[in-house]
Amino acid sequence: MRRRLCWHPVHRCFGWCGARGGAGADGLLWHTDLKPHASGDFSIAVVQANNSLEDQGQVLASPSTTYFGVFDGHGGPEASRFVNNRIFSHLHEIASEQGGLSVEVIRKAFNATEEEFLQLVKRSWLSRPNIASVGSCCLVGAITDNVLYVANLGDSRAVLGKQGSDGRSVVAERLSRDHNVAEEDVRKELAELHPDDSRIVLCNRGVWRIKGIIQVSRSIGDVYLKKPSFSRDPLFQQCAAPIPLKRPVMTSEPSIRTRKLTQQDLFLIFASDGLWEQLSDAAAVDIVFKSPRAGIAKRLVRAALTEAAKKSEIKYDDIKHMEKGVRRHYHDDITVIVIYLDHFEGKASKLQGSTFDCTSAPVDIFSLNAATT
Repeated sequence: MRRRLCWHPVHRCFGWCGARGGAGADGLLWHTDLKPHASGDFSIAVVQANNSLEDQGQVLASPSTTYFGVFDGHGGPEASRFVNNRIFSHLHEIASEQGGLSVEVIRKAFNATEEEFLQLVKRSWLSRPNIASVGSCCLVGAITDNVLYVANLGDSRAVLGKQGSDGRSVVAERLSRDHNVAEEDVRKELAELHPDDSRIVLCNRGVWRIKGIIQVSRSIGDVYLKKPSFSRDPLFQQCAAPIPLKRPVMTSEPSIRTRKLTQQDLFLIFASDGLWEQLSDAAAVDIVFKSPRAGIAKRLVRAALTEAAKKSEIKYDDIKHMEKGVRRHYHDDITVIVIYLDHFEGKASKLQGSTFDCTSAPVDIFSLNAATT
């Protein structure tokens, strides 16, 4: 399904858009096989494992700019749904005000989304104080004028598939940094930021966590770990144990990378950590390189589920027929977006039923946002 939608207000335009498996298929898997964007095609898929789907994924395509994002929630689905509804609106509005996309525009859009979620927490405080403990990883990509921007909070991951030196193979290049304390450099970064707190990162049963609570060090939300007054509030302590914080232990400052795309850059894989827990960067890139385009995101999800089943010594069909909630014991929610990069002029015509300008005119929005599931 394809929709012509206006930017203003973007958050009213979102809804689930895609195909769901038929009889005998995985009833918790949604996908869009292949759609056009300004410099190629894209495919998107999501599979649910939690009782409430905490992953969100979205692509916005216009003739001049393509936005795509993966938002992996934790503590509940509220933050990831909020980010899915708001961050591209902020990006577009700020880019329009400042004459185009830039690193500073992206930084401001992330800050605006974080501030807006904070205001939501404050408005909801008396009725839902536990919303202060909800957060979301946030991985955003944008392509404009043949320049790729990648901005990241948390441990969703962007990987580029590029042509090997022999011209016949593919090489994986990671474009984002995992803000997860499983990574030694992230633990070191936190230790340097908190020299007076020897317990800033704790290992419990082989898993590193900030203050013994959370693995990711950057996010949208998680207000109680960014503003100590929330965690000290008696209302919050009715639904969570008190956390003695001297200062914030998380941040919403994104890592941002820019890259001029070349003819050797073949495709991008943007995915939540549910995929990367099962597949290496190289394995995922190899699957995309060797497979037909149509349904490629779904193919990556199924490869991850097959690997998850193998680890638990069960069959893929066993996982496929499990109910949400139960499946979380075997794999996480998984969202995958594959963006093909074709690098030739005229590709934008696939999007143009009529001529329109990205700064004020309609765009096509493709969103796997199963908010009611």
